[in-house]
Amino acid sequence: MDRIALADFLRRRREALRPGDVGMHEGARRRAQGLRREEVAQLTGMSVDYYTRLEQRRGPQPSEQMLAALARALRLTADERDYLFRTAGHSAPDRHSALPHVAPALLRVLDRLDDTPALVLSNLGETLVANRMAQALLGDPSERTGLARSDVYRWFTDPAARSVYPEEDHVRHARAQVAGLRAAYGAMGAGSRAGELVRALQAESPEFAELWERHEVAVRFEDHKTLVHPELGPIELDCQALFTEDQSQALLVLTAPPRTDGWHKLQLLSVIGAQRFEAAAEQR
Repeated sequence: MDRIALADFLRRRREALRPGDVGMHEGARRRAQGLRREEVAQLTGMSVDYYTRLEQRRGPQPSEQMLAALARALRLTADERDYLFRTAGHSAPDRHSALPHVAPALLRVLDRLDDTPALVLSNLGETLVANRMAQALLGDPSERTGLARSDVYRWFTDPAARSVYPEEDHVRHARAQVAGLRAAYGAMGAGSRAGELVRALQAESPEFAELWERHEVAVRFEDHKTLVHPELGPIELDCQALFTEDQSQALLVLTAPPRTDGWHKLQLLSVIGAQRFEAAAEQR
C-alpha cells in the first residue's frame, strides 16, 4: 500500500469535484476547494475520521468494498478506479467483478434526478445505486448480499420479490428476466458471475430451468409498467433506459404523465421516502 500516493490521489480527486457534480447542494459561503472531506465521507458511508486519516497518510488499508465506495463517490473512471485499488495494495478488479463499477456518465445523470425514481442496474439485474425515490419504491438495495443482489436470482428463489409486480405480469416478467440473463451469459461466458447465477438457478428453480432452455435473448425494459407499492398500491409508470456503450449497465428512469394517478402517487411516495430517510438518520 502506497499511503502517500493514495492520500494525494484522493485529495486531488476530491478537490476536482463540486457538490453539484455529485448531486449535492452547493450551499452559501463555501470556502472549500472542491468537495469537503465530510461530504466524501457522507457519500461513501464511512466516518469523517476514517476518510481524514486516509488523506493524512496515516489510515489503515481500505477494504475492497471501501475502495469501491470511494470510486463511486469520487466519480472515478474505470482506469482511475483500477489505479485506486492498486495504490491501496489490492489487485484491480476485473471489469465483471463482484464489485461493479458504476459508469460515471450514468451517475452524472442520476445525480440530477431527485423527483422521480431512478436507479442503475448491472446486466445481472443488480441495483448498483438508487436515488431516494427508487429506494422508497423498491427498497434499499444495500441490504442484499451474495447472489440475492441480483433481481433475477430473487425472482426465482424468493416469492416476496414478485410482489412488486401485479400477478398478471409475472409470466411475462419471468421470461424477460431470463432473456436478459441469457444475453449477459453470452457476453460474459460460462465461467463468469453470469454463469454462476445460471448454475445456481438451474439447481434451485425448475421454472428457471424450463425458461432457460427456450434460449430467448433480449436486453430491454418495458416502456410502460405497473409497480405495486405496499402502501400506495399499483402505480402505473413509464420506463426509460439509458445504456452504457457495452450494455453492461443501464440507468432506469421511472416517470408518470402530469396529473395522472401515477403522478399523484409519486408525489406521495416522495413524502414517504423523505420521512423514512429522516427516521433512519435519527436512528444512526
